Amino acid sequence: MRSMRARRPAPWTALPVTLTALAACTAPEGSAGPERTEPAPAVAAALREAERSTHRAASSYVESTTTMGSALSMTARGTLAWRGPLTGTLRIRYTGGSTAETMRRLGSTSMEARYLPDAYYARMGEVFAGKTDGRHWIRYAYDDLERVAGSSGADLADRMRDTAPHTSVKQLLASSDVRKVGEETVRGARATHYSGTVPGEGADGQTVDIWVDDRDLLVKKVEKGRTATGALTQTAYYRDYGVRVEVEKPPAGDTADLRELLEAKPRS
Repeated sequence: MRSMRARRPAPWTALPVTLTALAACTAPEGSAGPERTEPAPAVAAALREAERSTHRAASSYVESTTTMGSALSMTARGTLAWRGPLTGTLRIRYTGGSTAETMRRLGSTSMEARYLPDAYYARMGEVFAGKTDGRHWIRYAYDDLERVAGSSGADLADRMRDTAPHTSVKQLLASSDVRKVGEETVRGARATHYSGTVPGEGADGQTVDIWVDDRDLLVKKVEKGRTATGALTQTAYYRDYGVRVEVEKPPAGDTADLRELLEAKPRS
């Protein structure tokens, strides 16, 4: 194992809150929510078709904004593919919160993120490279996330692997109060708006709103709820379904593994 120049690994061990945000807040924990009831037949049929169509599309371009109380505000743009294990590349910019401060200490408030079947990879700044023998990438193996996130690590890894847009439609199918809101315009195109409450960390759960176009594809999603650090709001737009997505694993020689960073002993 290479020697680490960093005195402590704390800055990069704080980053799993970012992974939680990127996981699109799917599979929420906590309250069981209201007693389960079936949605209206017409609404259920429309949502099932939207889930099938979005799942079959297999890839899309996504752009999102996320705020998680005092912990984080960020934007993300890029492509994701979900035919098989989730893959994709996102460009992330941290705009506020404690995570942005962590990233500033590591030399950059923006980074490239790559989803691959085995792990999530993040390209850090030059300050990080200076602390890791010149390596710019950090690898978060899904199997290792429990070491960082404690008892919630396994759930976090599952969410990281299952962040495709049709997951939000599936959430609404399990909602006790999902309803059709009406026809609206999303970025110049007509779409049908659906809304419901799903189990979440707060006593009242969290709300999920989606907009589905005339091809039965998800084009917009808004999730709102509460986290330990304050209000959660995430808005995502999806377009260019079927786009080609190619993701390369970062070079091994330019990658620091999270487990290695955690096990490295600080210099006295």
